[in-house]
Amino acid sequence: GWGQIIAYMAFCEVSSKQGPGTPGAAGDFGWKVLTSSNPAVVKSKLNSELANGRLAMIAIIGMFFQEGITGDIWGGLAKTAKIFAFENELGVQSPLGFWDPAGWTEDGSIENYKRRRQTEIKHGRIAMLATMGYITPELYGKLPGYLSPSLGIKFADVPNGLGAISKVPAAGWGQIIAYMAFCEVSSKQGPGTPGAAGDFGWKVLTSSDPAVVKKKLASELANGRLAMIAIIGM
Repeated sequence: GWGQIIAYMAFCEVSSKQGPGTPGAAGDFGWKVLTSSNPAVVKSKLNSELANGRLAMIAIIGMFFQEGITGDIWGGLAKTAKIFAFENELGVQSPLGFWDPAGWTEDGSIENYKRRRQTEIKHGRIAMLATMGYITPELYGKLPGYLSPSLGIKFADVPNGLGAISKVPAAGWGQIIAYMAFCEVSSKQGPGTPGAAGDFGWKVLTSSDPAVVKKKLASELANGRLAMIAIIGM
């Protein structure tokens, strides 16, 4: 490979006369692709060639230096360009804009991005339910009656938060896990399906106006993010 490169360089050097006063000395080797019959246009193009060549000499030296220092000729710009691909996605909101401190989108993969968005929607919805489930009994009281009549456990006996884990009987946890499994398997959630985008056909809060739908979906993401932080804080 290097032999071919050096041989071609030698051919370019010796295949045309480049002595003083020759066309080759002025850079003219008979390749007239970008020339013109208008002398003014020719002069302008030759000036552009010189200017672009000077800029290129500085650029290639800068690239070599950048690669030697950081190992990346773009100095991180390639990763930044990939991240910019998601700047207009749903959920990019002020004041942070597109915020990815962990760098999960640096690979620029739309498939990975959609998978993580699917997970974010799911976790956000669960967190919103969990947060309301934590707050509501504190504000409005608990349901009357028994959680488990056979064991004599009333709803009033179940504390909020992690303390409820030990109070709910095994049959209750079985029902919870069974419902979670039903939610997971009752609808298709593979890539490209409505379920992957969080659409399971429950249209209570939707709208016929696309702008309103977008606003509501953005609100859901924002509230889900807040709820995830809130329930962890609780």
